[in-house]
Amino acid sequence: MRNSIRFRLWSAAAISIVIALGIAGVGLRYLFELNVERRVVSELTVDLNELIGATSFASDGRLSVASTLSDQRFASPLSGHYWQVEDLATHNLVRSRSLWDATLALPGQDASGELRKAELTGPGGELTVAVLRTITDADGRAFRAVVAEDHRNVEVSVGEYVRDLTPALIVLAFALMGAFFIQITVGLAPLEGLRVAVRNVIAQRSARIDVAAPSEVQPLADEINRLLDAQEKALMRARSRATDLAHGLKTPLQVLSADIRTLRKKGETELADEIEKSTGAIRRHVERELARARLAPGVSGKATCRVKEVAAGVVAVIKRTPQGKQLSFEIDSAEDFMAPIDEGDLSEVLGNLLENAMRFAKSVVRVSASATAGEVIITVVDDGPGIPEAARDAALSRGVQLDSKGGGTGLGLAIVSDIVEAYGGRLAMANASPGLAVTIHLPRHG
Repeated sequence: MRNSIRFRLWSAAAISIVIALGIAGVGLRYLFELNVERRVVSELTVDLNELIGATSFASDGRLSVASTLSDQRFASPLSGHYWQVEDLATHNLVRSRSLWDATLALPGQDASGELRKAELTGPGGELTVAVLRTITDADGRAFRAVVAEDHRNVEVSVGEYVRDLTPALIVLAFALMGAFFIQITVGLAPLEGLRVAVRNVIAQRSARIDVAAPSEVQPLADEINRLLDAQEKALMRARSRATDLAHGLKTPLQVLSADIRTLRKKGETELADEIEKSTGAIRRHVERELARARLAPGVSGKATCRVKEVAAGVVAVIKRTPQGKQLSFEIDSAEDFMAPIDEGDLSEVLGNLLENAMRFAKSVVRVSASATAGEVIITVVDDGPGIPEAARDAALSRGVQLDSKGGGTGLGLAIVSDIVEAYGGRLAMANASPGLAVTIHLPRHG
C-alpha cells in the first residue's frame, strides 16, 4: 500500500487539506474576532457619545452626569459594561453603578480630543475593551469619559463561532478528500488500462501493448513495445541457433550410428553399447530442442487452428506406418471447432500423443475436442493396457520409456507438456476403460 501511487497522492492531498483548513480556521477565527471587536467598539462609541452628551460641569464647578445611559447593563453591578468620567483638574470621578466601588485605570492623558481605543483592566481584574475621549468645554474645563465592555463577551462570541465553524471545516475536509480521491482515481484510470495491457502480454494473450495511454505515459508504453520487439528478435535468433545446432549434430550422430554398426560387426559389442547409450542421450536432447525450437517465440494468444483439420492431417501420416495401418482412428470434433494454439504446435502435440497411443492401442485410437466456459479440452484415448498410477509422473519425465518394445525416444509426453505449458495450459493423464486418456487443457482467449 505504501508503494501505491494512488495512496501516496491521496495521503499528500489529505495532509495538505488538513493543514490548509487548519490555517484557514485559525485565520477565520482571527478575522471574526477583529470584526466582533469592531462591532463592540462601534457600540461603545454610541454609548460614549451618549455619556459625553449627559456630562457637564455644575455651577459649583463639580462634574456631573445628568442621566444614566439607556443600556441597563451599566446599572447592574459587575455586569461587564462600565462607564467612568474623570475631571482632569480635580481628578474627581463619576462612575456607573456596574463598577460598584472599583475604578478603571486609564492611560495617560490625551488633549487632542480624538476618540481612542484601549484595553483596560476591569473591576475584577479582567481585560476590557474600552473607548475614551477627552472633552474641553468653552471655559477651558476638561474631563475624560470612558466606556468599557468585558472582553469575555468577545471571547464568548468567538468561541461560539469556532464551535459552529469546526464541524463545517470537518465536513469540507472530508468533501475535499473525497473529491481528490475521485480526481486521483480518474487521473490514474489510464494506468489501469496500461496494467491490463501488460498483463495480457505476460499472459500471452497479446504480443504488444496496444492501448491509448496518456501523453505522459505513452513513452513508457512505446519503450515496452520496443523491448518486446527486441525480445522477439532475440528469441528468433536463439531459435535459429538452436535449430542450426540440433541439425548440425544430426550428421555426426548418423556417423556414430554407422560406427556402432561397424563395431558390432567386429565383435566390439560392449564398446558399441556404451557409444550407443551416449548417442541415444544426445539424440533425445537434440529432438527435444528441435521440438522446443519449433514453438513460436513469445507464443501469442491470438493463434488459432481447426482441431479436426489438424488431427486428420496427423492421422493420415500415422496410418502410413506399419502399426498405424492395423488401427482404427476416430476424430470427434466439429469441422469449425477452433483451439487457441498454433497449427504447427498442435500438430506436434497430436503427433506425439497419437504416436504413443498407436504404440499401446489394440484396435482403436480416439481424438475428441470440446470446450467449457474457460478452456478448450483435447483428449487422445487408446484401448491399450493403460499406465499404472505410480508411473504417470515418470511418463512426463525426459527420456523415460514405459514400453519395452522400444522404438521411441521417451520424449513424446515431455515435449507435449512443454508446448502445452507454453500456452498456459496443462496436461493430464488418466486410465480409461480400457486404455489411457491423455488430456490437454488450453485456456480460451480473454
